[in-house]
Amino acid sequence: MLLEAVYHRPRLNWSYAYDQNTIHLRLRAKKGDLTQVYAWTGDKYTWDTTKELIPMSLFTSDEMFDYWECETVPPHRRLKYGFLLQKDHERMWMTESEFQTTRPENPEKLFEFPYINRSDVFTPPAWVKDAIFYQIFPERFANGDPSLDPDNVQPWGGKPERDSFFGGDLQGVIDHLDYLSELGINAIYFTPIFTATTNHKYDTEDYMQVDPQFGDAKTLKKLVDVCHERGIRVLLDAVFNHAGKTFAPFVDVLEKGAESPYKDWFHVNQFPLEIQNEIPSYDTFAFEPLMPKLNTENPEVKQYLLEVAEYWIKEIGIDGWRLDVANEVSHEFWREFRKVVKRANPDAYILGEIWHESAPWLEGDKFDAVMNYPFTNAVIDFFVLGKLDAEGFANSIGKQLSRYPLQASEVAFNLLDSHDTPRLLTIAKGDKEKQKLAALFQFTFMGTPCIYYGDEIGMDGGADPDCRKCMEWNEDNQDRNLLAFYRRLIDIRASHPALRTGTLTFLEAGRQGTKLAYERRLGEDVLIVLVNTDETIQHFHLSVEERKWTNVFTDDSLRAERGTLSVKLPAHGYAVLKAVY
Repeated sequence: MLLEAVYHRPRLNWSYAYDQNTIHLRLRAKKGDLTQVYAWTGDKYTWDTTKELIPMSLFTSDEMFDYWECETVPPHRRLKYGFLLQKDHERMWMTESEFQTTRPENPEKLFEFPYINRSDVFTPPAWVKDAIFYQIFPERFANGDPSLDPDNVQPWGGKPERDSFFGGDLQGVIDHLDYLSELGINAIYFTPIFTATTNHKYDTEDYMQVDPQFGDAKTLKKLVDVCHERGIRVLLDAVFNHAGKTFAPFVDVLEKGAESPYKDWFHVNQFPLEIQNEIPSYDTFAFEPLMPKLNTENPEVKQYLLEVAEYWIKEIGIDGWRLDVANEVSHEFWREFRKVVKRANPDAYILGEIWHESAPWLEGDKFDAVMNYPFTNAVIDFFVLGKLDAEGFANSIGKQLSRYPLQASEVAFNLLDSHDTPRLLTIAKGDKEKQKLAALFQFTFMGTPCIYYGDEIGMDGGADPDCRKCMEWNEDNQDRNLLAFYRRLIDIRASHPALRTGTLTFLEAGRQGTKLAYERRLGEDVLIVLVNTDETIQHFHLSVEERKWTNVFTDDSLRAERGTLSVKLPAHGYAVLKAVY
């Protein structure tokens, strides 16, 4: 038993309240080292009558560690606990301060979860678990009102450049809501729509005005209302890390320098504001002079931005915010932001743009979720690029699940590409079978999946700006078979709660392997997903319940004989099997 590898700490992802009554406990150990783990739990004030051993299950694994987990409902919302570690016949007890060979007889040295205070419970909005997001880059989705076109507008469908405009607007989205509803979309994430000089609008000029190129607040209100009538939620993009160079307070600082009353709204290192050797004398997003960084510790800036956050929720009825460059803004600001947003709408979804491990932002006092780029990278590396084998992929996913409390994983924003990355089909070098396999995992994994506009009809594109092409509305140029595949994926996900909130167990994920099998289970809703990323036919032989199974893609029936399910998949083949009771 390698005790040096055993790890637990109170709070964070190791000991947390899943809801107002339930506590989840997790413990890490060397991979394959322990054969059983128990939680030794009880109430600190009534230890003798409440103490019990709770078996822990192997929750997930990565390349180095196993992660054990259990849940308990303490009768008085508080818990003292330790762990019993077992390796075959060897047993060791773990307390807060030491390992010992004898069972702790009193709770004094044990870990403690003092109390489940309801205001401390991390509770993301429940609707997100059932959401199917669709990301829209407004300037490139559809031109519904040509009278709003800028003077330099180009014909729809031309080659995108960094400074090109094609006339997409909010009315264009309204005109195509039937398409989104038929696809099965029930949530839209818009990149910025507020006044700015660029086509992407991440250089905000006026946070309180819809860019005239897109419409106005009345048009946005109409869009939100008709979306809500269809059961579609609306998420807007907020750029609170930085503003644009034409933002009025920054213009004032440019003109008046140190005499400007707005000089402390930004991080000015030297007056006058200038650029030397391509480095601005003020902090920016990256080193982009167009995007001066806001000083969110300034009370006036803080008040202004929080009023913006509240205004669009209260006045227009949006369902939440996606927060650009969220990791470069202070945690203090985001704590206040959450309070303001949740007061305006307790069901609002707060999504941070963070590209790396994000546990500090997912403790219930800041964001509900982050854009899950570690998930993106793992899926692409296995299903598309072949950089990971099945074992490496399962380890990567296991590591990701171990990092966050379950409620954060259930609403994680799972994307495969975006306006900031090459399109999935281009990464796959045009191989739509690889795209399908990646999307299959995305839609059968926990968290909310997001489709980048046009992926479902076979749009391609390299890095920015090529990934921001105009949406293809000519059906003759759309891949209708791929569209039907996405519609079926969405329907399958919507029909099976296990795919949204069930447990995940890898059944086959071998080293140097191209075969992946995993189970999603929620009560009697049990599905097994099989994927073959190889160029040849592969045979699966899985130990499962001895019952009938139906492939929900083809309605073909299979039966597990003597507890073994045998399935043959073609090259790049897949199946989603449902247990029939």
